[in-house]
Amino acid sequence: MPTSFVKIPVVIKKMFPNYVWDIPTTDKIIYLTFDDGPTQDITNWTLETLKTYNAKATFFCIGHNVEKHPEILHNIIKEGHAIGNHTHNHLKGWKTATPDYLENIKQAQATIEKQQFKGKPVTTNLFRPPYGKLKPKQGKQLLDLGYKIIMWDIISFDWDKNMPEEDCLDNVISKTENGSVVVFHDSLKAAKNMQYALPKVLEHFTKKGYRFESIPY
Repeated sequence: MPTSFVKIPVVIKKMFPNYVWDIPTTDKIIYLTFDDGPTQDITNWTLETLKTYNAKATFFCIGHNVEKHPEILHNIIKEGHAIGNHTHNHLKGWKTATPDYLENIKQAQATIEKQQFKGKPVTTNLFRPPYGKLKPKQGKQLLDLGYKIIMWDIISFDWDKNMPEEDCLDNVISKTENGSVVVFHDSLKAAKNMQYALPKVLEHFTKKGYRFESIPY
């Protein structure tokens, strides 16, 4: 799937209708998502910023990062946000054999479910492929396993070191609509742009009467 679009064209969404690109609604709801965490300091900063606006979001976690920072995963859940699987090692589906790819997702799932919250295992059926790159066969098998494959409607390009902060902000503000699924990254690479844009996005859309919700399981 091409990832050069800030807003994913309708034609691409129609090519993969079983994936979630947005959540159509007439209500003023936006679905913020964060990839690649949990990350020391950055994820907790993100949680505090969301809390300021009473905003809920969905965090697509790398299994290896959950192993390193289980306490941050607990913070995400404690604050009422949703968790998703983002593979164990941030694999690129297009370049990974399907059995290996599925095994890596299974490893991440086991790592997430090993965590306990209020005495119960953490569970999720949400999956986002790193880079948005997923072979059709991989996608079909994941759907058969009961995963919801969450893509996106709007991508901020916050990780792009050549992307000025203001452009990252404009990518989101100018394109987001009711029901948009928006991608940010709670990663070190994206921190500069994300930490500039996120508070302004939250303030802008809150003033316009929007609310921010997590993607339902």
